[in-house]
Amino acid sequence: MTDGRSRPAPRPPEGTPPPAELARQARAVLADAVRIARWAAGDRDPGVGPLDAATAERAATALELTPDQVRAGWDRARLAGLVELHGTAVRPGWRLQAWDRDDSAVQRGWVALFDAWSLVHPAPDDVAASTVAEVVEAVPQVLSLLQLSAGPVLVPALLDLLQQRVAELHEERCEVPYGPQPAPVEPPEPEPPAGELLPPLLDWALEGLAAVGALTLGKGQATLTPLGNWAVWVKLEQICVAAQSPAGNIEQSAQHMLRGCARLTPGPARAEYRAWLAARTIGSAVTELLAVARGEDALLRGLAFEALRVVGAPAEGEVRAAATDSSLRPYALLWLAEYEGADPEDAADVLTREESTWLWVDTAAAVADHGESDLLVRHLDSAVQGNVPALLDEVRAVGHPRTVQVLVALAAAHPDPALAKAVRRAAFQVHTGGA
Repeated sequence: MTDGRSRPAPRPPEGTPPPAELARQARAVLADAVRIARWAAGDRDPGVGPLDAATAERAATALELTPDQVRAGWDRARLAGLVELHGTAVRPGWRLQAWDRDDSAVQRGWVALFDAWSLVHPAPDDVAASTVAEVVEAVPQVLSLLQLSAGPVLVPALLDLLQQRVAELHEERCEVPYGPQPAPVEPPEPEPPAGELLPPLLDWALEGLAAVGALTLGKGQATLTPLGNWAVWVKLEQICVAAQSPAGNIEQSAQHMLRGCARLTPGPARAEYRAWLAARTIGSAVTELLAVARGEDALLRGLAFEALRVVGAPAEGEVRAAATDSSLRPYALLWLAEYEGADPEDAADVLTREESTWLWVDTAAAVADHGESDLLVRHLDSAVQGNVPALLDEVRAVGHPRTVQVLVALAAAHPDPALAKAVRRAAFQVHTGGA
């Protein structure tokens, strides 16, 4: 429970341009990406696959760009959510449709590109992926120094901070093996010492951040752009919100966090999801949420997908994969329908009758475990069948593992003796394997 007080809305640092100006700068950074996305939406066959060499040449001619510029702009369009890949098909993203009228959509699109800077500017091939990952993990500290300095920072100072942070990461992950360790069959190729690797990797990181418009590079120094300064402030605010998580779930596992959110109304629950997500990498958070969704608690399953709605686009791949799991399929299909632009009230149309029935039973299980009996009775009205006999027939056929418990709970809760008797009979038939 909360005391009803809310944290006042944070104000950006003094000198930060207003949102309209930030959006204008973001539109300038992504101008080529928007042109390519609109060309793809208007001049290509709907649903055509990713950009191939021939299409890139055609786009280059139409837009008066080089093929390399087209490919770079296409990658940015995907990373910023201007185009979306659905399997082998490409569709215009919702941000593309809102680009000219919605400044907040533009800012969010640019932040998505900012978060993906290491994909925009690929790392050197001759450096181990683990070393690159450490540098990417350490870059937020480098950006924080740039933001706090409010002006140019010399590269040697940034390198000192990067070296310190990478050393801390090594110390945090240090594992001492126990027992005899088998000798490797072939010793791995020795990698250059970190002191030799970090200067070029810092250059790579700064160039990648400059490529997405987050900073400018001068002779031996780097400076955050207004967009970059604003983005770093936003990230720091997210961390502050996480640290001040009102329900106290920021350090909890996904399971305990979702249990805590079960007592909250939707608005505060979404704030709690955002706080919890801000303290974790998106990949690990999505994996943890889906692991909870695969558990036995139907209430946590539904809440896990609510949290995944807050994650948005970065969760699409794993949610799409989860649609092959029968226990998650209805939730995953609804998530994907809403992600692709369906109105939440119409999203259920993507489910088959069997999937809708499975979801009805799963939701009833959540209500039976955590809700009031009158909620379970009212849940009858949400069934697609429209009458109890048809519902019972299809519930028995769908094979949900909680069918018996749900029907017993419904029979105990329903005030109509005749209907309760029919529901109990159906529960008995499922329990004994009868028709």
